[in-house]
Amino acid sequence: MADEPSARLTAVISGFVQGVGFRAYTEATAASLALTGWVRNTSRGEVEVVAEGPQDRLVRFLALLRRGPRGAHVIHVEETWGTATGEFAAFFIRSTYGD
Repeated sequence: MADEPSARLTAVISGFVQGVGFRAYTEATAASLALTGWVRNTSRGEVEVVAEGPQDRLVRFLALLRRGPRGAHVIHVEETWGTATGEFAAFFIRSTYGD
């Protein structure tokens, strides 16, 4: 069976998502799905995610982002889909945007 072509998901998650382990949850979830990319807090109190990998795994990842870790309260997820660039070797936590 051939590997599914890679896609790129960009998501901005809003709600009570900072200070509750959302970035660590996202990093661990992405690693368990063998996705690459990054996650960071934004200065507006949101969490921004860029992930690449097979579309089916990204869809599963998005569903888990909508749920979030215990203690989080996700209100909205803005998602954008595109073609993978292959620029990432792993999934990691980035510094907060604007820092």
